[in-house]
Amino acid sequence: MKHMIFGESHGPAIGVTLMGVPSGVELDMEEIAFEMSRRAPGKSPLSTARKEADIPEILSGMFEGHTTGTPLTAIIHNTNQHSKDYSKTKDLARPGHADYTGFMRYQGNNDYRGGGHFSGRLTAPLVFAGAVAKQVLAAEGIRVGAHIRQVSTIEDLPFENDVYPLSGDTFTLVAQKEFPVLDDERGAAMRQAILEAKERLDSVGGLIECAVLGLPAGIGSPDFGLNAEGIFAQHLFAVPAVKGVGFGVGFGCATMRGSEMNDAFYMKGWDVQTRTNYNGGINGGITNGMPLTFTAAIRPTPSIAREQDTINMDTMQNAKISIVGRHDPCIVHRAVPVIEAAAALATCELLGI
Repeated sequence: MKHMIFGESHGPAIGVTLMGVPSGVELDMEEIAFEMSRRAPGKSPLSTARKEADIPEILSGMFEGHTTGTPLTAIIHNTNQHSKDYSKTKDLARPGHADYTGFMRYQGNNDYRGGGHFSGRLTAPLVFAGAVAKQVLAAEGIRVGAHIRQVSTIEDLPFENDVYPLSGDTFTLVAQKEFPVLDDERGAAMRQAILEAKERLDSVGGLIECAVLGLPAGIGSPDFGLNAEGIFAQHLFAVPAVKGVGFGVGFGCATMRGSEMNDAFYMKGWDVQTRTNYNGGINGGITNGMPLTFTAAIRPTPSIAREQDTINMDTMQNAKISIVGRHDPCIVHRAVPVIEAAAALATCELLGI
């Protein structure tokens, strides 16, 4: 099930086409609307003030409530653009953005307004595609869920903890929260850190922990193209803000000994299990039957109001820039459903759906 995202942040609409969707899937549009609302902007001081309904309009691939098996295309209309915010700085390469690389790649023909096709706005159709993938996976008994693991230096509980089991019920509990953490007290401290960064005309990043439950052992390959970690990494790094991905303990393995890192096998009835899951449910690029877990590092929002050094791409001279407009001081909380969507699409690819 492949997908192609199209549109620009300040264009008339953005959207996605999903190819290879199984026919006969009865899509729950209320569930899709819920997933879209989790990512939608303009709901709190922690997010951009841009308000968008983000209601997907399905153009093809669905008939009488079921998928037809032909390409499924949905668009989301842009209704609240402030394009004039970008006219004064159109020649200035915003630090951390794809303005300069996009200018070079497309010879200056790219849409600069709001980042154009490089904008985080394009994660809205990704969430739609992921919501469809989640419903396909649910029919196979597979669940995908995520939570904020860290904002700035403040950490939430990990999925493996003594309070909440790693289960579909925990996924549902977290998804219902406006600020998706396991420990609400730690979540309150994260919120404060975001607001403090906003007051200082700055931004913060963080970590998102995600898990896929219900994958059988033996899926994947050590080879390029079919490697489980490689498939997930490709989908995750297509999310604009992701700058790092670690499976299981990820980079934490660098400080561990083999005796600690190795996940010991044991029999639980007729099922093969491991006593720990430091490898994130993958050995040799192949699933081992334990939960597939990973952490994605989300960069601080690059659009900040502080004055920064840059270049003028028209004159090729040094310049200064202060970014105006409506921007998130932190995108981690809104990125949780985006990471879930990428993981759901990766899981479908891994399973050959």
